Amino acid sequence: MTQDSKRLADGVSRRKFLMTSGAVGAAGLAGCTGESDSGSEDTETPASNDDTNNENSGEDTSGDSSGDESESMDTSMLTAEGSSTVYPISNKGSSYWNSNAPSSDGEYWGANDETSVPGWDELKSNGAEGMRLADYFASLYGFEPTGQQAGPPFATSIGLSHSGTGCKSVRDGLVDIGNSSGPITAELGISESERDEKYVDHVVGRDGQPVFVSQAIYDAGVEQLTGEEVRGIYQGDIQNWSEVGGPDEEIFVVGRAEGSGTDTSFRLNMLGDAEAPMEVDTRKGQNQQVKTVLQQNDNAIGYMALAFQGSGIAPIAIEFEGTLFEPSKDAENTIFDSAYPLNRDLHMYTTITDETPKGTDMREAAFINMHLTTFGQKVFVEGVEYIPLPTKDIEKEKSKLPSQA
Repeated sequence: MTQDSKRLADGVSRRKFLMTSGAVGAAGLAGCTGESDSGSEDTETPASNDDTNNENSGEDTSGDSSGDESESMDTSMLTAEGSSTVYPISNKGSSYWNSNAPSSDGEYWGANDETSVPGWDELKSNGAEGMRLADYFASLYGFEPTGQQAGPPFATSIGLSHSGTGCKSVRDGLVDIGNSSGPITAELGISESERDEKYVDHVVGRDGQPVFVSQAIYDAGVEQLTGEEVRGIYQGDIQNWSEVGGPDEEIFVVGRAEGSGTDTSFRLNMLGDAEAPMEVDTRKGQNQQVKTVLQQNDNAIGYMALAFQGSGIAPIAIEFEGTLFEPSKDAENTIFDSAYPLNRDLHMYTTITDETPKGTDMREAAFINMHLTTFGQKVFVEGVEYIPLPTKDIEKEKSKLPSQA
């Protein structure tokens, strides 16, 4: 739960203020296919049950402790902001959540006669059959199901920027969840002890972070580089493709914007220091923008998230200390392996407060937990071209959440 939300006057939360001052209806998400749009603007949607529904209805519930608990549940909008790398995961999860589709709708999450989604048998055995998606995951943390299409127990809204913004926003209490593809220690310049004191790091997936070149360079023979060659290119020691077996063309070097988690992770893992200097021809704030530059320039090299590969560019193999890591899942050593030096965690950060000593409130826990199921890993992580967590890591991440109802 965010800290600054407690400071608004007259007990009105920041989240309720957002809902009453310009949020649009969740019904617009009801027709979503569930596919993420990494270039879209975020859309805030109101919760179907805001805190005004928790006013005393006049009924005597003094003997019903479960009723008191239900009435006290925070159903205000859950907000997240940050990394364009984490955005496809978080936004697709949000789209599914806000649709609150029934379990009979195999296009979204459950199973019907024609369709079955990954992990459905596990969800079914745990009581998901006959329920709507958000209703089910929210009910695990004490929320009352609404039974309404596009009317989840609380709505979710995902903002798109980059990791530095996400980490600062969750630090400053502007959002509930800060999405980041880099560690918050590097993004905020804090120690590990301060991180552990103030934040909870929820890892929801992994990214191999490939290095891409323009298709023309790949076709000219630059299908792989060594780690030293990549470092040489980004530190200005190698400036022509002919120096690494390519054509006699100057290298156009593309980097991510400073403050981007992708940039932070690249510097840490490739250059050895989050503050390592680089010599680049241009920097771009989002993965999609890097992709566009590489598609429009025949001599470019750049680094971005796995989810943004496409036509006109090609991921290259990179050799680190004698091991060649290839951009293929079928290779002996692949960028999808945890041993790949550029492999990185994808984070959803929450804050520790007096009200949430475990650092995660029930809304945050319900939404994050959805991503930490076989269903969530297959649909929201692997489904947007990222690397799902192994079972032991999923259990570790689940242990960070508060106990289920």
